[in-house]
Amino acid sequence: MRKALVIGNLRASIPVIQGGMGVGVSLSKLAGNVAKCGGIGIISTAQIGYQEPGFEENPIETNLKAIGKHIQRAKEIAQGGIVGVNIMVATKRYEDYVKAAVKAGADLVISGAGLPTMLPALVEKSKTKIAPIVSSVKSAAVICKLWDRKYKRCPDLVVIEGPKAGGHLGFSREELEHTTDEAYEREIQGIMEITREYGEKYSCHVPVVVAGGIYDRKDMEHALQLGADGVQVATRFVTTYECDASDAYKQAYIQAKKEDIVLVQSPVGMPGRAVRNDFIQQTEKRKEQTEVLAESKPSWNCRQCLEKCNPAKIPYCITDALVNAVKGNVERGLIFCGTNAYRAEKLEHVSEIMEEFSMNTV
Repeated sequence: MRKALVIGNLRASIPVIQGGMGVGVSLSKLAGNVAKCGGIGIISTAQIGYQEPGFEENPIETNLKAIGKHIQRAKEIAQGGIVGVNIMVATKRYEDYVKAAVKAGADLVISGAGLPTMLPALVEKSKTKIAPIVSSVKSAAVICKLWDRKYKRCPDLVVIEGPKAGGHLGFSREELEHTTDEAYEREIQGIMEITREYGEKYSCHVPVVVAGGIYDRKDMEHALQLGADGVQVATRFVTTYECDASDAYKQAYIQAKKEDIVLVQSPVGMPGRAVRNDFIQQTEKRKEQTEVLAESKPSWNCRQCLEKCNPAKIPYCITDALVNAVKGNVERGLIFCGTNAYRAEKLEHVSEIMEEFSMNTV
């Protein structure tokens, strides 16, 4: 019999974390409903205020206000369930985003797209739990060692994100193309050894959640057999009635075939996985023009999203591409997804998915 996912004083009766998906794919409606059904709902803070007045003029300040708004809404829907946020380390003014989430009462902050070296200091004296996203034994060892040395603590939770995940990924393109399931399962075991070591030092159990390629109950069962305490699921929740994305975005998943799921290069240099569409095809055609584009003035208004983005040297604006997609202009947008997006055949309710994952849970 499976046990609930326990993170300190937080207890999710179903060991499923809904992965954070931005821009605007997992906001208060999706996260709140997952939490209501016994899982952990995660709001993505990536350009979270894109629908709010003032976003174009003051994107960061608008986002910071929207964090509190969405956490409050999600908690109202959740009716006592666990609601957290995903905040990318690469976010410009990352510290302010974390502080806004803590102030709004987020139960959990999950942080990847870089190592969250300063995260413990940002949640000090709060009840908010913190979890780094790691993709390798090396990154797990680095963050645990640093938090131990500098903050005298260990993570409350560790999320292991594998090469089958969607969005921006912590792997090289070569690793994404050639890493086998068996090889990555060895990496998972190595990361678990590190979490056990630091858990023993601090007389606690550091739960480990596996992410990337988890689509159904069978996938979850396999992760739990490897020793994981739970799973993080993202792609499966996109094609739900409660997902915050547009219907056109959801239909792009449902209509996608396996060969439509491709690796792309983000304008900020990180590989990602997405549904192949006109936008990606046109972007690929423009690759040879990168130097010309780099010398020209950008045709978009910078939304201050990523710390290391230089608008003058990128082929397109990642915010524009993701906002277009989530609003429904899918052929002019970037539709991030996991490897299993093609498995979606219909819209479902969050409650139906959670029921599937809850069987035999105690």
